[in-house]
Amino acid sequence: MKYTTLAGTDIKVSKICLGTMTFGNQNTESEGFDQMDLALEKGVNFFDTAELYPVPANPKTQGETERIMGNWFHKTGNRSKIILATKAAGPGAYTAHIRDNISFNKKNITEALDNSLKRLQTDYVDLYQLHWPERMTNFFGQRGYFHNPKDPWVENFEEALETLDELIKAGKIRKIGISNEAPWGLMRYLELSKKGLPKTITIQNPYSLLTRVFEIGNSEICLRENVGLLAYSPLGFGRLTGKYRGGHNLDKARLTVFPNMARYNSDQSIEATERYYQIAQNHGISLTQMALAFVNQQPFLTSNIIGATNLDQLQENIGSIELSLSKELLKEIEAVHSQIPNPAP
Repeated sequence: MKYTTLAGTDIKVSKICLGTMTFGNQNTESEGFDQMDLALEKGVNFFDTAELYPVPANPKTQGETERIMGNWFHKTGNRSKIILATKAAGPGAYTAHIRDNISFNKKNITEALDNSLKRLQTDYVDLYQLHWPERMTNFFGQRGYFHNPKDPWVENFEEALETLDELIKAGKIRKIGISNEAPWGLMRYLELSKKGLPKTITIQNPYSLLTRVFEIGNSEICLRENVGLLAYSPLGFGRLTGKYRGGHNLDKARLTVFPNMARYNSDQSIEATERYYQIAQNHGISLTQMALAFVNQQPFLTSNIIGATNLDQLQENIGSIELSLSKELLKEIEAVHSQIPNPAP
């Protein structure tokens, strides 16, 4: 395994992070335990979850992922070995069942964290993240920002950071991050940190061969302001494994189970995937490991969040950390990207 640190800290994290959103839906508790056991055995010390999980979000299963992880911590005593990240849900149609009038005000953030700590059977989290912007921005499938004059959002960054500061001082949180944010939001959080409020040290956004919009704005901010990307969906919900080539194996696929991820089913995504598959074949490696290694090598990356539904997938995904892509191969990837840029924003 390779390791880095959360930006600006001495907190050592594996460059592969175990994503857990399948625990409690696509994976049973026992299967979740097996995944966490294997990940730790392979040197993965960074686990990511959220109060929203598992997905797709619904009232019956909400919080089940954290409960499964808490049960694993209780059974194994491994809490001290793990850098644990979780998230507070922001407003949206998929989160309305979690709390009334959901937002990032003091009451909601405090309640969200306390409930997560109970489910996780721990008294602190290493990284606490705000899961989605409160304002109408950064939607799946939308490449740019389209202003909605009817957006009722009132800027709430300061209250959120003041609340997180109190929770840090109370020992419940070590560091903070954000998720699914746009460059303007990231900069607002960073500007406020210069006034004595906690600094956002990570941003968790989608990033893969099919989704590189992070490079437009956010990547420069990360490199210049010392913020690290936690990349999620690095395999495009399985599209970049190549297993769906020719329309095969889609009946129970994540791409079918999660219709909001239809962007990975677009003609452009399928065509780009086919070209990337041929590059991997020509270089004698699997598309899965090529796609993950591409993410692993980015200079703005802190950790690559991988997820799996079985141990064979998990082992291959973790193994990508040992692969280094050559300059020649990277040039071939860029040639495809220049012809089919960001087919799945």
